[in-house]
Parts: sequence; structure tokens; C-alpha cells
Amino acid sequence: MAPAKHRDLNSLPGKLLPWFERHARDLPWRTLPADRAVGERPDPYRVWLCEIMMQQTTIPHGTPYFHAFTERWPSVEALAAAKDEDVMSAWAGLGYYARARNLLKCAREVTARGGFPETEAELRKLPGIGPYTAGAIAAIAFDQKAAAVDGNVDRVFARLLALKGEWAAEKKVIAETVRALVPEDRPGEFAEALMDLGATVCTPTKPNCLICPVSDLCAARAEGEPERYPIKPAKVAKPVRYGTAYVLRVKDQVLLVRRPDKGLLGGML
Repeated sequence: MAPAKHRDLNSLPGKLLPWFERHARDLPWRTLPADRAVGERPDPYRVWLCEIMMQQTTIPHGTPYFHAFTERWPSVEALAAAKDEDVMSAWAGLGYYARARNLLKCAREVTARGGFPETEAELRKLPGIGPYTAGAIAAIAFDQKAAAVDGNVDRVFARLLALKGEWAAEKKVIAETVRALVPEDRPGEFAEALMDLGATVCTPTKPNCLICPVSDLCAARAEGEPERYPIKPAKVAKPVRYGTAYVLRVKDQVLLVRRPDKGLLGGML
């Protein structure tokens, strides 16, 4: 296994996966290790839907939307046949509405081709699917040897390797390291285990190193200051935008105009 050049992490999968078998989060889109062990396979539609839906959204906030979508549109084919306005309405409250528009475009492309592609490269060609989402779907739904690196995984490896360099370059190191460590036989569970480790143990503040299954491999813990990592550049101040809203009423009627598809609140009334 190649580039764990800062520290030998080759034993990490063997430590992490047994922990995951005992402590995996029971999420509505997930196939747990015990179920995988008896042959149950993840549903690519549910994996894809959750990955798109949980971007920029917490799991507690996004989960009711996931249930609502899967009850109303239980398959990618059902979603593909939905009306645009119904999907946008069901998405209301999740924000980042371009995700909803791309969700529908992607569902229609997947249905037209007869199903989800299984490789990262092919998944990347679909609307709304970037590197992380492609890796997550390929690994979790199709057991491809793919790297799924989200913010949780970035943080875990920034600490494991005590990365101190320029963040954009270090993110590449993390992606290469994760890809090298993905086990051939359990790539999906490895991806989910890393996410759970970052979400429940190696948290942004007050990481619980005492219960971490890979704490003996962690350079940041050895230094005694895991919360120092990841070391990111200072945030650039966001611009302030001002807008004007008008309400046009005639007696008991209100004029509604749908916004353009692109831009702020695209496609919304």
C-alpha cells in the first residue's frame, strides 16, 4: 500500500472494521454489517439519494426528508417520472435548490440508461455527482475499491497524519492515502466506518481518543493536541448581498413569479 508516507497506517482497516461491526450507526439508508454478512446488498437509489440529500445538511434535519422522498418516490424510476414542481416543493427547507434540480436530472438519466453505473468514473458523469459522492456510491452500493473522502474523513486523516502543510495539497495526500488503504473485500463498509469514526469519535471538538479504535496510529494524539488538526487557511469574509422583495396584491390575490432556474433560489416561487 502506497502513500501513507507520513506514518504507517496499513493496519488501520483491520482495527477499524471490527469497531464498525459493533458501533455502526443504524441509518435508514444503510445496510448494516450484520445484514451484509448474510447477503443483503445496499440499494443504489437510497445510497445516492442520501448522499445528495445530506450535503450541507445534518442527518437529524435531513432524515425526515429522506423518509418523505422514499415513501413518495420509492425508486429512481418513480422519481424520474415526478413533476419538477413536486420535487422542488418536497425539497423546500433543505436549501441549495440546485441539488434538487440535479437530483431530478440525474434520476431521469439513470432511468434512461437502465440503472446506476457502478464505477467512480461513470458516476462522475451524472448531474450533481462530484468526486466524494461518486466514491461513496461506488464503494457503498457496488463494492468498488473507491475512496469516499468527506469532511469527516478529511479530519480523521489530518489527525492521523498530523498534516501541517498547505490544506489544498494535504487534501490530495488524504485522498491518495485513503484510496491506498481501501480493502478489496469490504470497500463499502470501510467508507462508512471512516464516516462514522469522524462523526462520532474523531469529532471537530473534544475528540474521544480514549475509545478510538485507531488512536495508537494517530500522530496528532501522540503530539497531545488532536484538536489542532486539521490546520486550514483562515476563512475569507463572505460578501454581503442585499435584495429587495415586493408583494403585489389585488384584493385577495397575490402575484407569484417563478424564479429563473439559475441563481439564488433557482426555480422556486
